[in-house]
Amino acid sequence: MTRPGGTWQNWARSTKVKPARVERPRSPEGVQRAVQAAVAHNLPIKAVGAGHSFTGIAVAPGVLLELDDLQGLVSVDVDRARVTLLAGTRLHRIPRLLAPYGLAMENLGDIDRQSISGAISTGTHGTGAGFGGLSTQVVGATLVTGDGEFLRISTEENAELLPAVALGLGALGILVEVTLQCVPAFILQAIDEPVALDDVITTLGARVAESDHFEFYWFPHTTVALTKRQTRLPESAPRHPLPTFGRWVDETLLSNGVYRAVCAAGQIVPAVTPPFSRLAVKLTGNREYTDRSHTVLTQSRTVRFREMEYALPAENVVPAFREIQDLIRRRGWKIEFPIEVRFAASDDVWLSTAQGRATGYLAVHRYWRADPTAYFEAVERICLEYGGRPHWGKLHTLDAEKLRERYRRFDDFTAVRDRLDPERRFTNRHLERVLGK
Repeated sequence: MTRPGGTWQNWARSTKVKPARVERPRSPEGVQRAVQAAVAHNLPIKAVGAGHSFTGIAVAPGVLLELDDLQGLVSVDVDRARVTLLAGTRLHRIPRLLAPYGLAMENLGDIDRQSISGAISTGTHGTGAGFGGLSTQVVGATLVTGDGEFLRISTEENAELLPAVALGLGALGILVEVTLQCVPAFILQAIDEPVALDDVITTLGARVAESDHFEFYWFPHTTVALTKRQTRLPESAPRHPLPTFGRWVDETLLSNGVYRAVCAAGQIVPAVTPPFSRLAVKLTGNREYTDRSHTVLTQSRTVRFREMEYALPAENVVPAFREIQDLIRRRGWKIEFPIEVRFAASDDVWLSTAQGRATGYLAVHRYWRADPTAYFEAVERICLEYGGRPHWGKLHTLDAEKLRERYRRFDDFTAVRDRLDPERRFTNRHLERVLGK
């Protein structure tokens, strides 16, 4: 968000910049004019969404485009269940826009504060071995290229560019519209329960296969996994949502309010972290409910943190997890945030972390006031040994040379970048590191 005085910083407070100029276009044509002006003045230009990336991917030292006013539904193709949205539309607003048409997004991540363009551009994903990340739902897009012109990509028009533009890192142009392939609205039956960690690890493959959506959280210093499994039901299925007060106690009071206080205290007295983690797994994660898909898939997270996440071949999740578990024990670290484990289907989006392989994700976090360096770098080394690819919107140390080794279509993507932005109008220091100059 841009603060008084002109400084922009991301949600995690892990990066900031004072841009030369801030513009807030209200239409695709306004974006085009901003790009053309930046070209005329030889300034780099980048769009920012909600600022939920932990890296410097959205840092705009030249012209910063805030897309807060570029939100809403552009068109709906009811017969094909496709919707076109303005690029700045926040994920949490999309369910209400789709409801009149009986549609829903096929899958969502666990946070819905991001813009649709930011979410697809950084590889946001949810969980479910049969479902891809949000970029796999993209069947069309319109962007403004480095020469200031509109370019429309769809399954019928410039289709060869779609696997690049669907997850473009903000390096190919400024997205102004995104077309999604939706599904009929659906209900999710959810069961959240604590289970012995060893049991979950031993039976992980079966648990993932038996549920439409499965994930688990493990608080270090405990022997319990907080599991979440969900089954998809038709929209006509009866709803049994969580009681309003009970949800508030669990998600607002405990998971955010009390948790924030304990994380802060843990920076002063690290010894408070293990006993609180053991208490947390006793107080949360034991409930059953049935509700609309977006309500079940997403949750509110207001405790600020830093995150690193690696995508591994699904069969490597268990051994990598075991090594991380042993790492924390050996180092004696007091880690206040849980490790999150999720899954996704293989896809063919060029820079997708799940490109070409069934994938499991290991995410590690630290409270935003804690220094995550030693923990993240040690976990990263383990994940790299098991074939890991870093999430594009989360912290990691890899550069273009190392990333090229992990993506079969890396050079194809950079060739599209050369075509659409030969003068590097949309680059910044972070993109130079991960894509090269």
